[in-house]
Amino acid sequence: MTDADDPTMLHLDEYLAHPPARVWQALTDPDLLAQWFMPGDFRLSVGHRYTMRGTTMPGTGFSGTVQAEVLAFEPERMLRLGWRDADPASPSGADWTITWTLEPEGRGTRLFLTHEGFDPGNEMQRRARSMMDGGWHRLMTGSLAAVL
Repeated sequence: MTDADDPTMLHLDEYLAHPPARVWQALTDPDLLAQWFMPGDFRLSVGHRYTMRGTTMPGTGFSGTVQAEVLAFEPERMLRLGWRDADPASPSGADWTITWTLEPEGRGTRLFLTHEGFDPGNEMQRRARSMMDGGWHRLMTGSLAAVL
């Protein structure tokens, strides 16, 4: 089974024409995160819990607010976050792990995203996975690339 066939995860692989230090900064600087992703009180510290505010997505049951936690990091190499929908009554049931992995490639960076924890038995999560596949790609090649 390939990642594309695994209904519990998404895996994206994008090349960015910027060095890992610059990409890392865009992933971990709260002001830059707010520009390309969602505003929140992010701090690079394992165990730090914070809130991000995005857009409500009724088709997926997503409330628009994420409770996140920094689970692990290796500077300029990897950032792992836990994500939950802030609304405990949300039918999305979102309880995911997002991992960014950076690898130097030439003068740029190969950026990998792994989004794990989708429940294929939950219709809302199947919809979320489908929407987020394209959404993550647009964020990585559009919004993130523009901030870099």
